[in-house]
Amino acid sequence: MLTIGFVTPPGFQIMGLAAISAFELANTTAGEPLYEIRVLSEHGGPVTNSLGIPLETRVLSRAKVDTLIVTGLLHPQASSPGLVKQIRKAAQSVRRIASVCTGAFILGEAGLLDAKRVTTHWFHSRNLQAQFPKAVVEDDRIFIIDGALWTSAGMSAGIDLALGMIEKDFGVELARAVAQKLVVYHRRGGGQSQHSALLELDAKSDRIQSALSYARSHLTAALTVEELAGAAHLSPRQFSRAFRAETGQSPAKAVENMRVEAARVMIEQGRHSMGEVAVETGFADIERMRRAFLRAFGHPPQVLRRNARRAVA
Repeated sequence: MLTIGFVTPPGFQIMGLAAISAFELANTTAGEPLYEIRVLSEHGGPVTNSLGIPLETRVLSRAKVDTLIVTGLLHPQASSPGLVKQIRKAAQSVRRIASVCTGAFILGEAGLLDAKRVTTHWFHSRNLQAQFPKAVVEDDRIFIIDGALWTSAGMSAGIDLALGMIEKDFGVELARAVAQKLVVYHRRGGGQSQHSALLELDAKSDRIQSALSYARSHLTAALTVEELAGAAHLSPRQFSRAFRAETGQSPAKAVENMRVEAARVMIEQGRHSMGEVAVETGFADIERMRRAFLRAFGHPPQVLRRNARRAVA
């Protein structure tokens, strides 16, 4: 059985512990205790989170764990010297050490980010790079693995990080089953962008949201205005007018952005040929996908794949 220790600094953001559910469900899904969870802190005892709710913890320095995951704060601030010292010492004995969101700042204080590829929430990435210039901060990744160091983006990305750990420990099938029980995507690749085309569209009405959700799950279809209007239960004319008013984009442009986002993930994961990616994401052929990538990123999809391979190497 593997022991996972979650480090909670005073004022930690409660969402940073969401990943615990992934390990818990790994146990119930497997029907045996694969993971033991311990919540840790510098002094042990109750630690109050950002909502003012206390959580009982054990002393970090006394814990023997396989994996140490450091949670973060809503607004990064200097940690106590004692906590930093304990984390630095624990890093010497654990198999892997990780951070959720701004927990990366605490790892940086412990000197664990030097010469490492890391990520954090995009809002704090520049500050992380400025504060720890020896780190290689990539501000548009869901999570990054660099040797024994794992770092994730926003709080919810801690779930993706946990699913990645479960997959590494016990295989893809268990990780997929856990993701299904959590009702989350299995699983956002570490290289996936923190920015979502659906979030950027920010539709306000349920009808337009329904059309967007339909488009996202039917990317291989033609996705004409008439088809999307049907999903929204509007006439094509009403739909086009409402869609542009709510999103600032035409339906065709929004669909292209979603296809580019889906294709980018598949390309960076590197498990499919360019032709397969084009078909699976609804571009139909490589040339159409290439033109869409040039419009979106200013360079063809081959550059993204090359950069992803270089980063892994």
